[in-house]
Amino acid sequence: MACAYEEVDGQRVEKQPLHYVLLNKPAGVVTTADDPHGRPTVVDLVSHEVRVVPVGRLDADTTGALLLTNDGELAHRLAHPSFGVPKVYEVDIEASPAPVALAQLRDGIELEDGRTAPAEVRVLHRGTRVTRLELILHEGRKHQVKRMCAAVGHPVRSLRRSGYAGLD
Repeated sequence: MACAYEEVDGQRVEKQPLHYVLLNKPAGVVTTADDPHGRPTVVDLVSHEVRVVPVGRLDADTTGALLLTNDGELAHRLAHPSFGVPKVYEVDIEASPAPVALAQLRDGIELEDGRTAPAEVRVLHRGTRVTRLELILHEGRKHQVKRMCAAVGHPVRSLRRSGYAGLD
């Protein structure tokens, strides 16, 4: 007779309930479950009854939306670039970009690890010293927003992920 549950080494195994935490990650916290250098981690900020891990990464100095979960299937769908999950960033850059720089961001930028996918770009505030842009990306390479903005001559002053996969 077949069992209605699974057993491993004679111990009954049941599915764990799924948990989700949307964190507004502060600056200075690393996006990992454990840091060998002793820095504060996003998992340290969340007191949760089950172990949850971050989906994707944000740089230590980047703030904003970060999902933590124990749902491995969802984590894979959100993090894998083939699914094209939107990531919305508000980025303060140096100076005021010319239309050609904005067009380059929209078309994709050639970086040392290949051409980026096109980004959606909107100017939120234009200033002479600092301009705030909204960038929507559908991939997530290491330091991607910072490298894209630097490539068009506008280094990033601050970066905040305001939305991830429709969550904000």
